[in-house]
Amino acid sequence: TVAARLEVGGAAAQAARAASIARDPTTAMAMARQTAATALGSDHVTCAQLAVHTDTARFAPGGSVAVTVTCTVELSDLVGLRLPAAETLSSTATSVIDTYRAAS
Repeated sequence: TVAARLEVGGAAAQAARAASIARDPTTAMAMARQTAATALGSDHVTCAQLAVHTDTARFAPGGSVAVTVTCTVELSDLVGLRLPAAETLSSTATSVIDTYRAAS
């Protein structure tokens, strides 16, 4: 679970960066979700449930965008360790939107 927690943090950072280069909030949300799912998949983290929340309240040049990635990881494969059936991991990352570019 430690490795998965690190990967969720990395996915949140990548998703926030992707959202920060989008031209509008709707595209930012779509890019964040796609980037998080791709990042976790390439790191071989399988989420039973994946949630990506993108906060675009400050989506303007010089503002920022925050992305929270929440991944529920199944632990039922780890027999005999007295672990819960699943663990929910969450991480938030923020990325600044470039001051000198257009956003709508």
